[in-house]
Amino acid sequence: MSELHVYDTTLRDGAQQEGLNLSVADKLAIAAYLDELGVGFIEGGWPGANPKDTEFFERARTELQLQNATLAAFGSTRRANAVAADDPQVRALLDAQTDVVTLVAKSHSRHVTQALRTTPEENLAMIEDTVSFLVREGRSVFLDAEHFFDGYRTDPAYAMEVVHTAAAAGAEVIALCDTNGGMLPPQVTDVVGAVLDGTQARLGIHCHNDTGCAVANSLAAIRAGASHVQGTINGYGERTGNADLVTVVSNLQLKLGQQVVAPERLNRALHLSHAISEVTNIVPYGRQPYVGASAFAHKAGLHASALKVDPDLYQHTDPALVGNSMRTLVSDMAGRASIELKAKELGYDLTHDPDLAARTVKRVKDLEQQGWTFDAADATFELLLREEVTGESLEYFDTETWRVIMDSASDKGPALSEATVKLSAAGRRVVATGEGNGPVNALDHALREALAGAYPELAAFELIDFRVRILDAARGTDATTRVLIETSDENGSWQTIGVAPNIVHASWLALVDSFTYGLLKRGVEPRT
Repeated sequence: MSELHVYDTTLRDGAQQEGLNLSVADKLAIAAYLDELGVGFIEGGWPGANPKDTEFFERARTELQLQNATLAAFGSTRRANAVAADDPQVRALLDAQTDVVTLVAKSHSRHVTQALRTTPEENLAMIEDTVSFLVREGRSVFLDAEHFFDGYRTDPAYAMEVVHTAAAAGAEVIALCDTNGGMLPPQVTDVVGAVLDGTQARLGIHCHNDTGCAVANSLAAIRAGASHVQGTINGYGERTGNADLVTVVSNLQLKLGQQVVAPERLNRALHLSHAISEVTNIVPYGRQPYVGASAFAHKAGLHASALKVDPDLYQHTDPALVGNSMRTLVSDMAGRASIELKAKELGYDLTHDPDLAARTVKRVKDLEQQGWTFDAADATFELLLREEVTGESLEYFDTETWRVIMDSASDKGPALSEATVKLSAAGRRVVATGEGNGPVNALDHALREALAGAYPELAAFELIDFRVRILDAARGTDATTRVLIETSDENGSWQTIGVAPNIVHASWLALVDSFTYGLLKRGVEPRT
């Protein structure tokens, strides 16, 4: 019990995030990813509180083959003025058949009297009875001392009594919870230190992020002597979320030299973080520390010049340690060094062709002046760079014309769109029509229909994001429009851009680049 516990509560506390709804199959998939990351404990949910969590534990016994983690069932202490052995909720925790049971208990005297509606003495009896009963039944018991920091500030003697009672009853860990998320690191340090001075119990930390300090508070608690840390992957959780375990573990391991997971598992942090994002259907946060797409992205030309000499000059750690990589962003801030670094990422060496680099810089700056933005559209930039290097644009088809019409049976009825595309591909002239709930959707369908015979690979492409920005709003409906499209296949996603006074034209440009780049990345040669 001397090593640091890493305890994940994504499947229970994280699932309370607004808009996050997990099926049992989702929870089983996420649990497998968490195990692959190397966390020590996975809190699966609250059996008996809802059918979904009860089913999860039933299926987990046969469908989950955990190699690293121990599954924990979560629940509360027995009801007031009852007996733990007879409480159906406590019995449901036993029925989950997990080696670890985590109990939540009130540690704030005002919460005991006003929210729980019982006496402070009965609350202590509830803790003692439930913990000791589960221990006698062969379970390892962890106790989450809810609202501990606020309770300690209000009534430190009672908060300490909760810790003493739980430890004496056999709880192996008492996790001090900043349930409201209102603490700051110095406060956490002081309280954890004071509690450790008054008990021999093993302490843990459970932080919410309402002050933006969940990770910092978790680290402060560990530095003060806590040896059990709770959090969620990607910081999921209600309100502003919980401590992000990816960031906590990376900081402990890479900054404080405390190995809590095997290095080869930390190397997969980005992959696993994004894999879980796919299951939750929540877009990965690009600015997430360590594993965000922008975590090691550099835009300023000054940075790029230094990065050419030594990447460590502008990076706090090696991104490969968490499975990430350095990216150079191309924009109107770009100098030749930025272009050369970005080209190197993409497999082109421009260091021996200063004229080509200078020409590419000028073209980027000219297009950015017109509203294009390549730091948000790497795929379009790569097509531009390839064109500058080879001297010709990459074309998988030759567009003759395209058009979109919209029709509505009445002012209140739906406005449906129909697009017609005329093009030549693989030696054939094709005319195709597509229908959609909007002009871009109709164009997408028509273009796919036209190219399906020549390029069946397009069936794997899925448009997953579509963003529009008006660049010169003062011109009203005559304003220039920027369209960003994100497309994905089984290997990843890519972003393309189109800029034009006409929103449909801008969308067409981004759509064509999207298909072109996707085919290029799959190694497809133009078919004539």
